Order: sequence, then C-alpha cells, then structure tokens
Amino acid sequence: MHCLKYGVTSNNVLGLEIALMTGEIVRLGGKHLDSGGYDLLGVMTGSEGLLGIVTEVTVRILRKPECARALLVGFAASEHAGDCVARIIGAGIIPGGMEMMDRPAIHAVEQFVHAGYPLDVEALLIVELDGAQAEVDHLLPRVEAIALECGALICRISTSEQERLLFWAGRKAAFPAVGRISPDYYCMDGTIPRARLPFVLERMREMSKTHGLAVANVFHAGDGNLHPLILYDANQPGQLERAEAFGADILRLCVEVGGVLTGEHGVGVEKRDLMPTMFSDIDLAQQQRLKCAFDQGGLLNPGKVFPTLHRCAELGRMHVRAGKLPFPDLPRF
Repeated sequence: MHCLKYGVTSNNVLGLEIALMTGEIVRLGGKHLDSGGYDLLGVMTGSEGLLGIVTEVTVRILRKPECARALLVGFAASEHAGDCVARIIGAGIIPGGMEMMDRPAIHAVEQFVHAGYPLDVEALLIVELDGAQAEVDHLLPRVEAIALECGALICRISTSEQERLLFWAGRKAAFPAVGRISPDYYCMDGTIPRARLPFVLERMREMSKTHGLAVANVFHAGDGNLHPLILYDANQPGQLERAEAFGADILRLCVEVGGVLTGEHGVGVEKRDLMPTMFSDIDLAQQQRLKCAFDQGGLLNPGKVFPTLHRCAELGRMHVRAGKLPFPDLPRF
C-alpha cells in the first residue's frame, strides 16, 4: 500500500546472499545503500528465480512516521478520481499511500467490513499523508482542495487513529470481500502512466461487456499499478477461458498506453506468452543470454518468463551469424 512513497522491493533490498548453479556462494550489495559496478543486485532481485537461489536478504528498515492521517474521497466518475490522482502528484505531493476502488469493489467491501464507505459514488480514493505533524497539517487542506476542484462529492479526513485504520481496513479486505460476491475471481497486475488512468478504466468497462464478465477495480492509483478483479464462475463452461482472455486484453492495453505487463506480481507462467507484446525478439534473446551466463543448463525455474526458449549454445550461434562474439566468450560471474 505504501510503495508510492517508500518504494517497491528493489528500492528496499540492500544485499543478497546467493547460491549459484556452480555451487558458489556469492554476496551482492550489503548494508550500504548502493554499490559500484554492474547492478547485479537489481538483476537478481527481478530475476524470478531464474539466476540463482537466494539464501539471505538484507533489507532497509525505515523509521515509522511521526504522524499519519487519511482522506476518504468519493467521486461521481472514475475519470474524476483519476484526474485527482494526477493533480496531487503534479502538485509535488507524494502521499504515503493512494488507493482507488470503483463502485463494484466499494459495495463488496462495505458489506464485508462496514468501514463507512459512501455507496452513492462511482470511485473512492484513500489518500494517506504521513511524516512530521507540521507537514501533515500543511498538506491535508491542500489535498482536500485539489479533490474538491476535481469534483469530489465527499471528502472525509480521519480524526483519530481508529478512523484512519478503518478507512484502510476496507481496502485491505478488498480481495476477500470480492470473493463473497463471486464464486471465483482472477486478479490481474499491470502498470500504466497515471495520466492514462481514465482512458484505461473506460476501455476496461467496454471489455467487460465484450467478454460478458464483470470486473471490480482495486489498485495502487498513485503509481498506476492496476489490480482488476475479473469475476467469473469456474463451474460454468467457458468462463475460465473468457476470464483469461479478458485478463490478457487488459495487459495488452497496459502496454498499448505506455505501461508494462506487471507492477509487482512478476511474469512467471501467466504472462510469459505476452512478453512479445512488450519486448522484441532481440530484447528477449539478450535477456536469455543473461540467464545462460548464470544457468547454462536452464535448470532454475524452467519454463518461466520466456515465451520461446533457446539453448545457450543456440543463442551463441545466433550472435556468431550476426557477426558478434559467440556466447561462450562472455565473462562468467
């Protein structure tokens, strides 16, 4: 929930101990913020188990903020909420967290948690400001003013820690809440530029009609990381396949508007065959050459991430034909 201000995994992993396929134990990074040389720490953090076995992680621990207050803001349209998100960030304000839910998600959550969410709005934003007391007191009215300028129908500011936690309780219970209104749901994960949020939400509504399946949107609005929940019933013939097709269309849309296939859930098998929508054959070949440098036998997490697998020797021959150095001449790590 707080990745917007405090970063994702790659921003908070300082060091790794790794067992390589050769049996070697190597350490990358340490207790300091950054290291010289190639960013092998970043490569390993995002590798999805393709390059080595992580046996130890050194993470950054941040001091808890002195103060935190949350705003609950309701809008008549998702487009207005999306505009509000963009304008808050555009004003140079970085909330501790900024989450959004659409009408189906709001109703499911309120029935489940009874957090006091308004039911007559199309979109709901939770904006949390944290830091020094003086900073939070200064930013609260600024964010409230931006929300009202964007057409907010309701804007409530938490007046106690209990109320702030109640605002968040609904958002954090969104997935199980949706599970109460649908036999099954398929959670997607893609990231888009914040400015394209209204357009993407409208396109998803059109896709919902095309595929004949409802969708509830719950996502990290501040950094454009979407989590559409596609509602379906696996016991009904064909619905699972339609849900998967709907999900693939959403991810293609993310790439189409300048985003990426994943925000935090990785590629794995689910998005493997969609990788060519974002990367060219040359891009994918170079990524596989990196895997070969660590794992020539392809034994680590096989069948993941890459849609078309090549043997390391084949990749070497491809580069010889292209007039480049053969893969076996690459330095070993």
